[in-house]
Amino acid sequence: MFMFATIATAQVVNPVKTTEKKSEQKVNQNVDQTINKGLNSLESGVKGMFKKKDKNAPDTATTQKKEAEASSNTAKDTSKVVQQEPTSLQTYSKFDFVPGEKVIFFDDFSGENIGDFPAAWNTNGSGEIVTSNLFPGKWLKYSGRFAIWTDELLKLPDNYTIEFDVVPIQGEEGGMGGYSFRLMQSINAKSWDGGAVPGKAGFQFYVEYFGRPNYRTYMNEEEGQLLGVTGHIDNDEFKSKINQQYHISVWVQKSRVRLYQNENKIIDLPKAFPLASVKMDRIRFEENAALITNVRIAVGAPDMRSKLITEGKIVSYGIYFDVNSAKLKPESYGTLKGIADVLKENPDVRVTIVGHTDSDGSDASNLDLSKRRAASVKAELTKTFGIDAARMETDGKGETVPVAENNSVTNKALNRRVEFIKL
Repeated sequence: MFMFATIATAQVVNPVKTTEKKSEQKVNQNVDQTINKGLNSLESGVKGMFKKKDKNAPDTATTQKKEAEASSNTAKDTSKVVQQEPTSLQTYSKFDFVPGEKVIFFDDFSGENIGDFPAAWNTNGSGEIVTSNLFPGKWLKYSGRFAIWTDELLKLPDNYTIEFDVVPIQGEEGGMGGYSFRLMQSINAKSWDGGAVPGKAGFQFYVEYFGRPNYRTYMNEEEGQLLGVTGHIDNDEFKSKINQQYHISVWVQKSRVRLYQNENKIIDLPKAFPLASVKMDRIRFEENAALITNVRIAVGAPDMRSKLITEGKIVSYGIYFDVNSAKLKPESYGTLKGIADVLKENPDVRVTIVGHTDSDGSDASNLDLSKRRAASVKAELTKTFGIDAARMETDGKGETVPVAENNSVTNKALNRRVEFIKL
């Protein structure tokens, strides 16, 4: 059961320092300083790790790996404290979030150089791309009282989904700074919309320095000024912790907004935006300190039943794997359940599950990876959802059947997919 209460302030502002905050900062500061050492020390040694491997090139990978491992020694003990245990797919059994079908924006910062600010974003402050031995991949790190937003306006329909991974880190005042995510309708297409309620309208999700999640909606037109809602969630289970990774999923269906933190739906606002004039076109991260990656925006919930039974094919972008791995991420649960439901409702239908990758890596490794990912999906549908393995065949095409050019992170995300083809 969630408890909601009105928030008096309009901004994400750290309260006056209290004895409680000082005590928490002393506990968190030593841990976070070690994390930051790990982040900073790894930046110089990992640039080559994200480049496509040349079989004829000198064997520098081993040297780079040793350097990265050596630089991460300072954070090994800390990682035992702050790293979360792997989350199983079954843990997400109540996770009903299904990502949108058509990816219109994706950024995992894989194409950015360490230390740079990402090309697809803008800011009135600063930020940089970093890596960490604790969290795989590249991350956008920021700390301070400013905002980082998508540079180009987004063309969003009535129904769409937004996802990102976030790690709250040490802020400027020593302890966890908290962070804020905002979905908004801009006034200025190319510049900063300032103020406590920026733009024409917005939805804000923010985590305070002590971890409590909050939300706010607002509409700045005269007819909408009394229609905004605010609240917070007091359940300790949903409070964020410093140096812990969280997957945030936002599902917008016309006026309804739902937000999930990991497997838990913590916000559900059926009338968040009752005005037809509200059309969101930008997201931004702001206030205090966080690491951000895997920002994914997609439109159109897939009609799995119609596509498989009538059209004979489902193309799924909501099945996620660890990087360069066939291990399924738990946030794939909602999509897999939807496919399993269609198969259960149509017991005579058989399918071929086909994996596809982008062009990063060698042809042979991508082909092997795509086959293993298809096999993982089949195994999970059998183990978790009880689908007869005899009804499913598997195959992998690697990078050989792209649906978009592999010339941007968004297009590469379109090529990474799993298809279900009716036999």
